[in-house]
Parts: sequence; C-alpha cells; structure tokens
Amino acid sequence: MSLHLLALDASSSACSAALLRRDGARETCLTRFEMTPRAHTRRLMPMVDDVLADGGVTPAQLDAVAFGRGPGSFTGLRIAAGTAQGLAFGLDCPLIGISTLEALALQAHRRFHYRYIVTAIDARMGEIYAAAWHCADDRVTAQSNEAVLPPARLLLPRQDTDWAGVGSGFALWEQFAAEVQVAMSQHLSDIEPRAEEMAWLAARDFDAGLGQAAYDAQPVYLRNEVAWKKPA
Repeated sequence: MSLHLLALDASSSACSAALLRRDGARETCLTRFEMTPRAHTRRLMPMVDDVLADGGVTPAQLDAVAFGRGPGSFTGLRIAAGTAQGLAFGLDCPLIGISTLEALALQAHRRFHYRYIVTAIDARMGEIYAAAWHCADDRVTAQSNEAVLPPARLLLPRQDTDWAGVGSGFALWEQFAAEVQVAMSQHLSDIEPRAEEMAWLAARDFDAGLGQAAYDAQPVYLRNEVAWKKPA
C-alpha cells in the first residue's frame, strides 16, 4: 500500500514539516526543522514546499495531512491547524491531529531508547502540559491522561520504574516534587516536538482509519484540564 502523508508543526519555538512516503514495505521521511521563534507564519509553508519538492510529490498526490494539535503555544497551534485545514480542505483528503506530547515521547524513544517517559511542555504561568508514556518497538502507549498542572503536582503512574523526562517543561526541574526527581534518572529540557514523529504517528492513525474531515480537526489547548489521571 502506497502512502504520501504531509505533517507540520508550529506548537513551540520550533517549526517543522515532514513528508512520509510509503511504497509497499519501504517507508522514508523527508524533514525540515528550524528554531523560528515568532516566525512560524513566514517559515511554515516554505518548509512544506521544500519537503514536497525534495520528495518529488505534488500536493495533489497527498493522501493525508497531519499537524501538531497541541498542547503548546496557542498562536503556533492556530497557525499549524489553519494551514493544515486549508491544505486538507483544498485537497479533499483526511486531516489527522497528533499530540505534541506523544510525538515528544516517540522522539525520545527513537533517539535515546527511553522506555518510560514523561513528556512536559512549558505552559507558562508556572504550569506544564504533561503526560506519561511507555514506549517499545516504536509503539507509544499512554500511562496517564494529558493535563496542565504545576510541576509540583505531577505524580508518576509507577514509582518502581526508571523514568526519563523530556521537553521544555523540565526547565522547571527545581519545582518538581522530590520523589519525581528521584525516580527520573535523566531529564532533557531542550527537546522540541517535531513533524517527523508526527508523520510516523499519523501514518499509524491513517492506517487505522482515524483521519477526520478538515473542518472537524481542532487544536487541543488543555487549559481547563487540570487532573492527572491514569487512562480509563
């Protein structure tokens, strides 16, 4: 089964685009990634044009479009969602929103081979967007709901596990509870969400028939979600 899937993200200080191409069992992903604070509107579409040109793919050949749905920067999420909706609507193809926190977890698993991961993004106002994950063989399984909360209120689903923390929220390391700090052997605060991992996750969702109509896909802000719970 062939697939051409475009993913884009503007949820943080970074901006990125990725083109995933599948031809039978062979999959490749072409990417662009830049740290572009306050320049997402200017840089996002040129990145899209670049990955499509590199892949020799025209917009009409795209089977689906994906975007970082959040949580993250309100302005960046709106830019990415609006751009992705416009593309998907014009091409009459499915639109897939991907969690920035889940994409961070997959990136950490692939790059550093972490298995139990807490991803956290700085939400400003003394809070973080956070979630816990278990990763194995490029599969990501949620261990908690995504939530916005002060770092001191974050609790780990399991205490008998070696956790790693990833994302800008860990710049607030001193504000996390002592038991969380003890349970985390490593924390990296300079890792940003990328469209590359969103493309791989979106391909999974596309195969499962989870694409939406362009007008149905919306950003996820999480500002009113304050509970830290295990998934039902």
